[in-house]
Amino acid sequence: MTRYLISFDDGSMNFPEEELPAVADASLDVVRRAQDAGVWVFGGGLPSQRASVVATDGTVTKGPYPETKTVLGGFAVIEVSSHEEALKWAAEIAAACRCAQEVREFMHDPTS
Repeated sequence: MTRYLISFDDGSMNFPEEELPAVADASLDVVRRAQDAGVWVFGGGLPSQRASVVATDGTVTKGPYPETKTVLGGFAVIEVSSHEEALKWAAEIAAACRCAQEVREFMHDPTS
């Protein structure tokens, strides 16, 4: 089984605010189905632009980096048997969240 990161950029969910409850319900439904299917690892939304950047010397600054064009708005980590299956879950999340999703495969971790 392989883990995949499914994510979207902050600001890409650009629907009218009054539709937020319906989007939240649809998103939670996908999460519940992924949990029931045994593929859900974890995920969630991220507050806009509230990052800290820790340098190699331990110095902490408020982030994100100034040159950052996009910021992660939310993500899901799933564990499935194929890239095609990850794409199917991403399509369900995209429909529920009403925004495109990026799908990336995690590298193998021999300790997990």
